[in-house]
Parts: sequence; structure tokens; C-alpha cells
Amino acid sequence: MTETIDRWLDWFQAQLPWMPAWAISLGLLALAVVVARAVHRILFRIATGIVAGKDLKDLFWRSLVSRTEGPTRLAAMIVAISATATIAPLTDGQLGIVRQILLLAFIALLGWVALTALHIWMTVYLRRFTLDAEDNLLARKHVTQTRILRRVAAVLIVMVTLSAALMTFEEVRQYGISLLASAGAAGLVIGLALQPVLKNVFAGIQLAMTQPIRLDDAILVENEWGNVEDITSTYVVVRLWDWRRLVLPLSYFIEKPFQNWTRESSALIGSVFLYLDHTAPVEEMRRKLDEIAKASPLWDRQVAGLQVTDFREQVMEVRILVSARTSGRTFDLRCEVREKMIGWLQQAHPHALPRWRGEVQEAQEAVLQRAGSRG
Repeated sequence: MTETIDRWLDWFQAQLPWMPAWAISLGLLALAVVVARAVHRILFRIATGIVAGKDLKDLFWRSLVSRTEGPTRLAAMIVAISATATIAPLTDGQLGIVRQILLLAFIALLGWVALTALHIWMTVYLRRFTLDAEDNLLARKHVTQTRILRRVAAVLIVMVTLSAALMTFEEVRQYGISLLASAGAAGLVIGLALQPVLKNVFAGIQLAMTQPIRLDDAILVENEWGNVEDITSTYVVVRLWDWRRLVLPLSYFIEKPFQNWTRESSALIGSVFLYLDHTAPVEEMRRKLDEIAKASPLWDRQVAGLQVTDFREQVMEVRILVSARTSGRTFDLRCEVREKMIGWLQQAHPHALPRWRGEVQEAQEAVLQRAGSRG
């Protein structure tokens, strides 16, 4: 086979004596790339058609085919160029350049395959969990952990791939070794320069393990309430209640205190404070609260209580506790209870609303004076 190809190349050079050998080699390599891409396209279409009719249970195969189009195309081109380089009329120097390019392409292919495998694994693994469920605590735990670890692993894969590529060059091999092993003066300088980034990377690993926050957690941070919208390898995006976004570094959640309202469960107890006159009917208010809670679809049938928590000179403080399945439902339930309780007091017991004691005394004195004048 090799002798036949050599004779064919000799004949081609005899027909075109004016064409240099490097141009013939370049044409052969270009032809190899075109043939490799054409063959890959045909095979990829066949594979896509095979997995297109599969159901959702075969998500792995469909994801495998769709995500590996680029890596398999590059692999086909590497094989084609490698086979063509052995028969092309290349000099030793030209052959060395082609081999160096093939080596770099192969290292890049390994890194690409590793990133693709990581993405496919995450897609298949997270398919078992859904964040749309009402009780999504378990889903948020796994999604948060997986996404953070995936981003950290992706950074490590890129660093190792870049280090391996640098080590293929004799002139800069030491930089590749320093980047890979984090050793030497250059490694120390880079480490000091990237200290904030590395700090957040390690904070991300710690967050993935301990999980003080998860995706969609309701948190109170920097005196702002919102939900965790995204967790990257360096920062956290919090979607505030008014749709603003608060961006904080990962290290913030390791070093500073904050409130997590959904750490163990999505259910919360909400409080409503009413400041009423001392004559307010507490027992009737308890019965009315029970009626309001049972009629509300937001209540989770767990907590509904009313207590007098303070007694001041002008008013008394009444605290109402109600619970709901999520922080958003708890807030809406608090507003509903507050509105309906105030409305009921205005209609049934207007005297229970707060008023100045001096006004009451003046009214009583006026009544007594009218009664004395009549007598």
C-alpha cells in the first residue's frame, strides 16, 4: 500500500514539476481534513438518527451524541492528518512541525473530552431532581453541590490541559511544570496575584461540601431579602424581592453571618404584630384567627396562634403566628391575616383599635355632665 502511494506521488510530481513538495504536502493535508469532516458528518447524522427516536430513558445516549460532535470531529481530523503526514513528501523540519501541531491538538482533545464527559454526567445526574417542586430542598442541595463542583473541576481541567500543552515546548516547559505543580518562584508570583480568585475557588469547594446556601434558598444578607439565583465558581447572585440582583463573592458566605430561611426546610413561621386598645377581645380574636387561617389556601395547617406579648401605657401588643410551606407563601399569608383581622376589628369591635386615653376620658366626662344636667 505504501509503495503504491509513493509511486502515485512520484507520478504526480512528474506531471507538475513546478510545484514544490511543501505545496503538495499542504494539499494532501487539506484533502485529508476535508475527507475526515465529510466522513464524520455522515457518521454523525447516522448516530443522531439512531438516538432521535429513543425515549427520555435514553437521555444519556442522546446527550452523548449531541455533546460529542465537536470532539469526534477533531479526533477524525487528527487521525486523518496523522495518517497523511506519514506519506506526504515532508522534510524532517516540516514533519516535526506537523507532529507538534498534532500533539497539541491531541492534548486539547483530551481536555475537551474531559469537559464534555463532566457536562454529560451532570446532565444525567441532575435529571432526577427538579427545582419546580414545592418541597425542593433535596433538589436544591444536589443541584448546588453539582454545579459548584462542576465549575471547579472545569477550571482544574483547563489548567491541567494548558500545563500539558506548555510542557510540549522545550522553551516554556518550566512554566507548564510550575503551573501544574504550583511550585517555583513563578508559581508563587502567580499564586499571590490570583489570591482573590483562588480564595473564592476554595470557598466554592467548601460551599459545595457544607452547603450553607443552595440554589433558590431564601436568604437575608446585607439587610436585603432575596433568593439565591446562581452560584458560580467565584461569586453568588442573589435575586432580591424587587428583582434587583445582589452579587457577592463566594468567600462572603464563609466569613460573614447571614440568615438562611430555607436551610433545613422551606416552611416558615410568619409573625403579625397588632397594636390595639386594652379592651380588645383577645379570645374572640383567637377564634377569628382560626377562621381566617382555615379559610386560606396559603396556610399549611401547622401553626396558627395569637398571644398578647406586651402591655404598654397606651396600647397592648398582640402577636399572631402563622406558618406556610414557603417563604413567599408565608409573606402573603401574613399580609392576608393582617388585612382581614384589621377589617374584622373595624366592623365588629371598633373600640379595640388604638386611641389616645385622653380622648376616652374627655368623652366619659362629657357623658357624665349631660347626665347630671338632666338630673
